[in-house]
Amino acid sequence: MKKLIFIRHGRAEDSASEISDFERSLTIKGKIISRQMARRFREKEDDPGLMITSPAFRALETAYIFASEFGIKPEKIMVDSNLYNKASLNSLVKTLSTVNDDINTITLFGHNPAFTEMPDRLSKYGCEFLTKTSVVCISFGTKTWSDIKPDTGKMEYFLKPEK
Repeated sequence: MKKLIFIRHGRAEDSASEISDFERSLTIKGKIISRQMARRFREKEDDPGLMITSPAFRALETAYIFASEFGIKPEKIMVDSNLYNKASLNSLVKTLSTVNDDINTITLFGHNPAFTEMPDRLSKYGCEFLTKTSVVCISFGTKTWSDIKPDTGKMEYFLKPEK
């Protein structure tokens, strides 16, 4: 069985002319909620598997917070530029093609709209909108990453920050 876990980055600073979208950081509240969600995620998963993040700073920060909950060093997190502004099911397939089939779980950190669209298309029964710092796990009854196709996954859980 293979699992893809999608985590949307936490709440970030508003856009400003002095700072690019790529450089935007998490707000204090975004960091607090990310820590809370990392703890909830830890209750669901013993191991996040291979962690892959968008290179945008807010996604990196979110990935670092989640990794620290599992005692994973930041340098173990893979950065994939395809998860920033080019994220799509097609780019995800390219990313998955580079992952060894010995790895059974991949945790991805990125942005909407792609992080709502991808799990929605992969899950047999769809997936609701991912708010900031939401976590969704989709499992597939396959032994290889190349066998993952749209509408074949099963949503195992969906975690949203509490209001």
